[in-house]
Amino acid sequence: MDRMSAIRLLVLGAVRQHGRAHGYQVRGDLEYWGAHEWSNAKPGSIYHALKQMAKQGLLHAHEIAPSTAGGPPRTEYEITDLGTEEFLRLLREALTSYDQKMDVKSAAIGFIVDLPRDEAVTLLKERTRRIGEWRSSVTEHYVPEDGPEQLGHIGEIMNLWIHTADAEVEWTLGLIARIESGAYTFAGEGEPFVGVLAEGDENPYATGEKHPEDAR
Repeated sequence: MDRMSAIRLLVLGAVRQHGRAHGYQVRGDLEYWGAHEWSNAKPGSIYHALKQMAKQGLLHAHEIAPSTAGGPPRTEYEITDLGTEEFLRLLREALTSYDQKMDVKSAAIGFIVDLPRDEAVTLLKERTRRIGEWRSSVTEHYVPEDGPEQLGHIGEIMNLWIHTADAEVEWTLGLIARIESGAYTFAGEGEPFVGVLAEGDENPYATGEKHPEDAR
């Protein structure tokens, strides 16, 4: 998955959690989650994604009256059935894929409880299988037991890949064990964890960076 897919997953997930949200709220949620630190979720890309997905029918744009203080009307977004399908597709792909960067992986874990518990476990087990396949493809050319020096300093790159894959499997198996033992509230199990800011709540992690689209 590419970086644009990560933004789409984050934005669709934020709108879905609110039910209906304007762009500045979505931006606030992503900053609250720290997504601007571990992804390319900058204000411009967030607002662009909202408009693009509204054009694609994944979001429905509602223009609401301006506030009594004046200013332009805000646009509020609501996820459509098509948008929900795309959100779940991106989420499932992100949970099982290993060839992705930290932004996609982090976004996927952030929304994992939007799936049923059993499905989340199945997808994570598929993830470990794919990591194993990827690791096998590397070890066709590099034997970890022989040490990185066998390929000169370039061997350190493959050594890093192997260590990263092994750590990822260990972490994923730990997550699977926690989920199987009942951790967290998944879809259909009751009141979900609320990870978005309510209207008017102060965001302690806001960047304070101004953007022309903030008021729209």
